[in-house]
Amino acid sequence: MASHALRIFLLLLASGVLVAAGQLAREPSLTAGQENDAKLLADLRALAALEPIDVHTHVVKVDPAFYAMLDDLHMHILDILVVDDHDPYRKNLNPQREDAEKVVRSSHGHAKLCTTFDSFEFSDADFAASATRGLDQDFANGAIAVKIWKNIGMELKDKTGRYVLADNPAFEPIYQDIQRHNRTLVAHQAEPDEAWQAPNPKGLDYSYYKENPTWYMYNKPDAPTKKQILDARDHLLALNPNLRVVGAHLGSMEDDLDGVGERLDRYPNFAVDAAARVVHLVAMPSDRVRAFFLKYQDRIVYGTDLEFLKDQTPEDAAKEWQEQYAQDWRYFATRDTFVYDGHKTQGLDLPPDVLRKLYHANAVHWFPGVLEQH
Repeated sequence: MASHALRIFLLLLASGVLVAAGQLAREPSLTAGQENDAKLLADLRALAALEPIDVHTHVVKVDPAFYAMLDDLHMHILDILVVDDHDPYRKNLNPQREDAEKVVRSSHGHAKLCTTFDSFEFSDADFAASATRGLDQDFANGAIAVKIWKNIGMELKDKTGRYVLADNPAFEPIYQDIQRHNRTLVAHQAEPDEAWQAPNPKGLDYSYYKENPTWYMYNKPDAPTKKQILDARDHLLALNPNLRVVGAHLGSMEDDLDGVGERLDRYPNFAVDAAARVVHLVAMPSDRVRAFFLKYQDRIVYGTDLEFLKDQTPEDAAKEWQEQYAQDWRYFATRDTFVYDGHKTQGLDLPPDVLRKLYHANAVHWFPGVLEQH
């Protein structure tokens, strides 16, 4: 572990997160900034000891320095594909698939692929057959999961102009194919409640919807309600009880832990990841969140929604990822009082066995193959 800690230190030093080691040695006492850097390093070392798995990332670039960061953190990742008609790079699936396969091949076992299908081909006569053929090829190439995205329910329409929901019968052959291959379905259905509410400049997601109006449903009276979208997701869970489903972003019920718990109680084939929703958790009383994590300790999987995109340098990506991992660790593993993304909070201080489930064991269970070499 000491050699790994040193390499993490050097990476952080190179990316500007840490001050020079010589300066630390010369100063009789640490400044506040240096103490923070030392805390970050200690948190990353503790995290690495768990052989952590991040089940929600988007990596499109092959770079040795980035892989070195994953190696130093003992981090395994699930690289997720989506088809997004508003993003020039993500409009087409095949280039993404080719890039992702390069990422996985070059990662020395640190990355696995969560593939997808193009739901915008929904109205094609051979939609389901074509989608399953593509998925089967990806499974043969090592993909361990399949993603359905929020465009199902929030954007995609059929030939009559009606919104398409996740329990549409056209998707059922795809779900059955995923189950037959013992893969996992990652379901990002709906968005935070704010997407259906009047504009609130103080809202946690206000700036996101201002910049991404496609996903702001308040001014789209013909669009499904959030309840309708989640009901459709729940229906697909009921229709496919042997299909493992992980609800991305706390199942899009990030402000309703009781609702998450109700679904977890009702559907034993359902789990959730925490990707990009810790900011919602820190706005709640810590004792309430802690009780939720203890009660459902086998059903919550760690994820971040971090990206490494074409226009990012590996140094910038490594700094962002390390800081996010350290901040999340501080929230989940300590009882520190600190500021998380502008919100003062107290860490959950989860027990060691629960932390291991959150960061490692649950991912192994809900994503079979995530640690296997291909």
